[in-house]
Amino acid sequence: MTPGTRLLVNAQGERYRFDPGSLSLELMLTGGPGPYERYEIAHTPSALAEWFSGSRLALTAPLTDVRIRPAELTALKELRDTLYRVAPALSRGEAPSDDDVALLNSGTAETPRPLVDPKTRQLAWAPPVTGKQLLGAVARDAIGLVAGERSGRVRECSADDCYLLFFDTSRSGNRRWCSMERCGNRAKIRAYRARTETA
Repeated sequence: MTPGTRLLVNAQGERYRFDPGSLSLELMLTGGPGPYERYEIAHTPSALAEWFSGSRLALTAPLTDVRIRPAELTALKELRDTLYRVAPALSRGEAPSDDDVALLNSGTAETPRPLVDPKTRQLAWAPPVTGKQLLGAVARDAIGLVAGERSGRVRECSADDCYLLFFDTSRSGNRRWCSMERCGNRAKIRAYRARTETA
């Protein structure tokens, strides 16, 4: 599976692929506040480090040496919980709160450093990649969704029973479904049934 694309399981046990299109929206899939606590996978620094090795950061270069300290895990989870307020607001065309923007801004101090591997001449991340650098990468990604050329493209799935958020990378900017495998396919089936029943 391509880094950044996640395999999700719905309440009925069906598996489907989902690409949120953005590192910050992808981090939201690791759990969250309130009803999202049941999806929590970032119980330990090493669990979140392993999760990041399959994130969209690995599209640029493999993440082979990720080191997250307990305090950095706490900071990453705080940022993730803030995204649960910021991203839905963006999907509705609303501005995030000043406090949430301040938290995003405060997290951007460091990011992973790219370099050219002298042996392979391939792009790599300078080891070790720290939790503080990951926090910076996620915060910068989120800032790009709030302001700049990527703003205005955060969407919530159009299905009545799905609340997944994604960055719309479609050329036309009219992506409606979290995944064509799941919600898009269900909508097509409902539309087909409605047409055949009417006929």
